[in-house]
Amino acid sequence: MPAPARVEATAETLSWIARLETKHGPLAFYQSAGCCEGSAPICSPRDEVWLGPETIVLGEIGGCPFYIRANQFEYWRHTQIIVDVIEGGSNGLSIESPEGISFHTRSRVFTDAECGALAALGEPPRAA
Repeated sequence: MPAPARVEATAETLSWIARLETKHGPLAFYQSAGCCEGSAPICSPRDEVWLGPETIVLGEIGGCPFYIRANQFEYWRHTQIIVDVIEGGSNGLSIESPEGISFHTRSRVFTDAECGALAALGEPPRAA
C-alpha cells in the first residue's frame, strides 16, 4: 500500500489557494498550535513564514508547503490533516481573512495499514 499524504486540501481550498497566489504571490501554510487562531492553518506569503529548527515539512497543498512544529506533529502523527474552507474571516493572522473565508483543519485517523506505510517512509523532514 502506498503511503497516504499527511496533508490534503479540498477542491474549494485549492481554488482559494490559486486565487490568493494571484494576489499575493507564493504562499505557505503553518498549522497553528492553538492560541489566537485555535487549530486553524495559517496561510502567509511564503517569504514571511518563520521556520525554526523544530519546524517540520508535513507536505504541500496546491503547490504550497505545509509546516507544523515538531511538538505539534506528535499530536497529529496518526491523523491526516485536511484543509477546508469555511465562511467567515479568521482573527486576521491568515491571509485569507479579508476575503470573508477561513481555512479550517479537519482530520481523519490513519488506518493501521496507512500508519505502517508512513512508518516505512520515516519521519517528515525538518524545514530548517
